[in-house]
Amino acid sequence: MEDKMALRTVQNAIITLTDCRVSEADRLQNANSFKDTANVLRMTRAGVAWQAVGCGRGAYELALKYTMERKQFGRPIASFQLVQDLLVTMLGDLTAMQTMVYRLSELQDNGNITDEHASLAKVFCTLRMRSIVDHARELFGGNGILLEYDIARFVADAEAIYSYEGTKEINSLIVGRAITGESAFV
Repeated sequence: MEDKMALRTVQNAIITLTDCRVSEADRLQNANSFKDTANVLRMTRAGVAWQAVGCGRGAYELALKYTMERKQFGRPIASFQLVQDLLVTMLGDLTAMQTMVYRLSELQDNGNITDEHASLAKVFCTLRMRSIVDHARELFGGNGILLEYDIARFVADAEAIYSYEGTKEINSLIVGRAITGESAFV
């Protein structure tokens, strides 16, 4: 796909098959229902949670570096209270995200990961990632909208990561069903 604004390193393509027949030997085996698809989504959602951590961490590190280098009133903006408050908020979110996905990976390694584990991590981490990226862009001030400062790249990627492998709402319904025992899917 050309002219993507986000995740430009990801190789996407549109594949169209017309009058295509697949022999039984070439068919994806053991993929007979949505439950089989859900098994794949469980693992990819865990990966999306990790991507959110990476995007959030990149934005945080870029913002921290910028605040240490950017001078205002003769000193780095990192020396100002409100800037430090945003940096601490970002670091707290990032630490919580890292802790959650580390535990998610332990569950995955032990074969104990569930749909709701992966969905909760995807929801939480992508929401926190968006917050981190928003704060990072804010710390750049007017420079935050300029491509030369790279923070816009994180803004675009955060929006893409937030929306794929199931929206926040769909993943919330998966977790909600697990904690209430009631399905709210229509």
